Amino acid sequence: MSTPARDRLVDAAVEAFAERGYGATTTRDIASRAGMSPAAVYVHHATKEDLLFAISLRGHQNALTTLTEAAAHGATPVERVASMVRAFSVWHAEHSRTGRVVQYEFGALTPEHRAVIADLRRRMEQRMRDALAKGVDEGVFEVGDLRGTARAVLSLSVDLVRWFEPGGAHTPEELGALHADLAVRMLRPLPA
Repeated sequence: MSTPARDRLVDAAVEAFAERGYGATTTRDIASRAGMSPAAVYVHHATKEDLLFAISLRGHQNALTTLTEAAAHGATPVERVASMVRAFSVWHAEHSRTGRVVQYEFGALTPEHRAVIADLRRRMEQRMRDALAKGVDEGVFEVGDLRGTARAVLSLSVDLVRWFEPGGAHTPEELGALHADLAVRMLRPLPA
């Protein structure tokens, strides 16, 4: 259950983990950023890793929802894939700090928590594979390796958390449009 105090801790942890890394961040750092006592972290999360898992779970669930909703748009396979990549890239740009944490700190999760997150990642990949397969079935895309191509297309969006900073040279929407265009080109759309 979300509360204002819990949300402040999660937001503070995202900033601390994104700047310093999970291993170098203490619960005292997180509490200080949230304007709380170090003990407050343990009122809401049993361990620092539980806090990381909460960030990863929320981030992955939101990204999956974004991808799923975008898959419902577009009358053609090309429009559908473009919509998915555009939305996924915009989400990753707008949540680049969270994205950075969930991508780079995956290994710090417990095996049980990694399994939950890995399942969400597989579901995202499956959404994209389904969209690509539909395009292949309709004779619109030429894709030899659905799994590898789905990962490559999704990686356009995911990778931007490594370098994107708000207020930079490109807006999230500009990057979304660029990535959508690049993704469609990767799929070798066949002429109508």
